[in-house]
Amino acid sequence: MNKTTIPKSDSINRRWYVVDADNQTLGRLATEVASILRGKKKATFTPHLDTGDFVVVINAEKIQVSGNKAEQKLYRRHSGRPGGMKVETFQALQERIPERIVETAIKGMLPHNALGRQIFRKLKVYKGSEHPHSAQNPEVLKFDSPALSQ
Repeated sequence: MNKTTIPKSDSINRRWYVVDADNQTLGRLATEVASILRGKKKATFTPHLDTGDFVVVINAEKIQVSGNKAEQKLYRRHSGRPGGMKVETFQALQERIPERIVETAIKGMLPHNALGRQIFRKLKVYKGSEHPHSAQNPEVLKFDSPALSQ
């Protein structure tokens, strides 16, 4: 009979990847990055453990969305006070904090529990092409997502 092996936390080999979001579709990029963060592309994937890799996303301000989502997609946040709901469109948030758009899309595709919060800490998103993680020698990761024709 075959035994299922569970990887020990010290035996998990974590790699660093850098992803360029320039001309990428938001949802397609987010699903690929979430899969790498969880470790689903590894042979040692275990649903209840964090076996994933680190991902650095650069050029977050150049992410694309299809259709009329740039004007119609809304991002909501609440201060916790009565009447504290703030609503912002995709375009306005992209001008102000483009990193939050990518982070929100990826976070929504991770488990909504303590494991998901632990996995989310391995995501690093930056505006522009510079990032402070060059010491980790991240590998460049390319996705076959076609650019949007707008």
